Order: sequence, then structure tokens, then C-alpha cells
Amino acid sequence: MAPDAGAIAQTIQLSVTPVFLLVATGSLLNVIAGRLARVVDRSRNLIERWAESEGVEHERIVAELRIADRRMGIINNSILSAVACGIVVCVLVALLFTQAFTGLNLGVAASWAFAVAMVLLLVSLILFLVEVRLAVRAIHVPMELLELEEMSWRKRRGGR
Repeated sequence: MAPDAGAIAQTIQLSVTPVFLLVATGSLLNVIAGRLARVVDRSRNLIERWAESEGVEHERIVAELRIADRRMGIINNSILSAVACGIVVCVLVALLFTQAFTGLNLGVAASWAFAVAMVLLLVSLILFLVEVRLAVRAIHVPMELLELEEMSWRKRRGGR
């Protein structure tokens, strides 16, 4: 028994919301992949400088490499969660159309698929937040630069 045009139209309307979730997940993946590319580029730069460095500079490079490695792991897990979310959303849309074409009651399965997709998206976003916070904490402005800026500011102010 083939579904009528009204049932198909209703199914398409029902699948629009999950498709918006899929678009949002794709946009998130784009941002996260960009962050991964930056961390990888920075790591390559640090690896090149690692062999030529000594003392305090070497220790700073090793510490930054450790943080970069941790960031890459977090980003990788965030990407994994976002991709899994996208896959589950695709399964959700397939469930909606299967229900429309076969007449099977797949409402419970569709509800579970939506809930799983939301949890996976939440995990991805939390990991993204953790990575951003780690990146911000990893940025160290050398005190010498801050002191030089303050001395320059004092000279300008005193010179007036």
C-alpha cells in the first residue's frame, strides 16, 4: 500500500527539524575541524623548533606540545561525537520515512534516536568548550612583555 501525497508531505515536514539539527551539526564540525587544523599547524611548528631549543625555551616548547596533544585528543572526541550525532539524525529521518511508507509504528525508536542525537550533540559541545578553555589557559604572555608595556605606559604618562 503506497502512502498518499498528504502522508508524504507530512513526513517531509516532520523530517525538517532533524535536518536543521543536521545542518547545525555540520556547521559545528566545520568550526571544530578548523580548530584542529590550527592546533596541528602549531604542533608542527613547535616540533620543528624542539630540536633547536635548549633550557627554559625547550621546556616551554615541550609543555606547549603536551597541551597541544591534549587539545587534539579533546577535539578528536568532539568531532567523533558530532559525527555520531549526524549519523543518528540521518537514522532518525530514515525512521520517519520508513514509518510513513510501511505503516509501522516507529515513534518510540524515532524518539530514542532524537534523544541520542541530542546527547551526542551535547557531548560534542561540552568537549568543544573544554578545548576552548584549555586553549585560552595555554596562552601565556611573557611577563617581560607585560612589564615592558607597563614601563612604556609610565614613560608616556610621566612625559606629559
